[in-house]
Amino acid sequence: MPVTSIDGRDIHVDDEGFLTAYGEWDADLAGRLAERIGIDLTDTHWKALTFLREDYAVRGETATLRRVSAGAGIPIKELFALFPTKPAKKMAYLAGLPKPHGCV
Repeated sequence: MPVTSIDGRDIHVDDEGFLTAYGEWDADLAGRLAERIGIDLTDTHWKALTFLREDYAVRGETATLRRVSAGAGIPIKELFALFPTKPAKKMAYLAGLPKPHGCV
């Protein structure tokens, strides 16, 4: 399992950079990851990320874009604006979760 270093902290990741250890994630890390992909986190971003983390803890899999929209109450169109170009992948990346099933 690959390890990367972010701000002097070792983080376990897969070959695509998604975190593989749920407990290594925290809000500071999310902020650093967001900086890396050019996203300035707002309260609405955090609402989506919080939903993803809570949903994953219960279901054991990363929520789909549709489930995030329904569960967090954020329209899909807005999720595309918040996390441009591949919102499901970007949300999972920032939430420290595995890439959602079905994402290429």
